[in-house]
Amino acid sequence: MNQKQKVKIFRITLTVITLILIVGILIYLFPVMRNLSTEKGQIEFKNKIDKSGAFGVIILLGIQILQIFLFIIPGEPIEILAGMCYGAFWGTIFIMLSNLFVSTLIFLLVRRLGKKFVYNFSDKQKVQKILNSKLFQNPKKIEYILLILFLIPGTPKDLIVYISGLLPIKFSRFIIISTFARFPSIISSTLAGANIALGDWKSSIILYATIIAMVAIIVYIINKFDNDKTTNDIIKIMSEK
Repeated sequence: MNQKQKVKIFRITLTVITLILIVGILIYLFPVMRNLSTEKGQIEFKNKIDKSGAFGVIILLGIQILQIFLFIIPGEPIEILAGMCYGAFWGTIFIMLSNLFVSTLIFLLVRRLGKKFVYNFSDKQKVQKILNSKLFQNPKKIEYILLILFLIPGTPKDLIVYISGLLPIKFSRFIIISTFARFPSIISSTLAGANIALGDWKSSIILYATIIAMVAIIVYIINKFDNDKTTNDIIKIMSEK
């Protein structure tokens, strides 16, 4: 069995484990999630989370780690679930710390093992196209590019973490950018999750949409003063298949 086959089996195994964990959590929480619109249902949900204790945190952390390694599902549902289980504040802290841990691990692994490691977990052609673009070959703009990519909702942030290890950027600068530029997206999701846990679905949707709109406005303003139209080029490159 060659290295490529071993990696494929490893990824399939992790994917199955992730899906089992997600289904398990949904089955565990579904009986009380149905009644979140009532005060009794909200109390039952909180009691269910409290009873899970450290085990619940470990399971959620495991899913978060596997999600970033495999990017089989977007991160937002996990962020919303963290907000539902632990509230907006602690949910945000949990997601930011778990992102920090996994991003650090992946970045250092890529720096040590190189492109082959990245190709094992992502589309080789996509990665090559991004790395070969003139935009990503400009050391002076790398930090700005990563800031925009982590800030804009919907960008493949997990793929960006892998690629960052191949770019000319200091580890400390990468960690600062990748951690804090994600904050608007994370806080919007955890706040939405916290409101859902209180049975307030309407406020969750409005809040989430408001924060996303604010981020869009910030990106628009940045792009307005960007004479080189770097932001447009970034979005175009990342959206190409």
